[in-house]
Amino acid sequence: MFAVFAPEARAAMLRPEEPTMPEKPSVTLPGTVDKIIKSPDPSVPEKAEIAVQEADDLYREIRVENTLTDENGKEVRLKKGAEVEITIEADPEATTPKSATT
Repeated sequence: MFAVFAPEARAAMLRPEEPTMPEKPSVTLPGTVDKIIKSPDPSVPEKAEIAVQEADDLYREIRVENTLTDENGKEVRLKKGAEVEITIEADPEATTPKSATT
């Protein structure tokens, strides 16, 4: 078995200490799990309410299904008070260059 790598990927493998550009433009923001919201309906999953620390006041909280997958492939849940990272990424075609402000 063998693998074929683009020259850039091969160079990055040889120098792993050098940072590489992500494939997609992205930003990662800190957050904290404020609430765990249990559903009264067993068919509806539990939600985690996360406060995004760098978001505008009116848009600070998001709610997501409280199911994650650990490194062993097992489903796990977030705990109230957990510090998390929220990553937003987009395809390059979905972005435009940021113009300089004066």
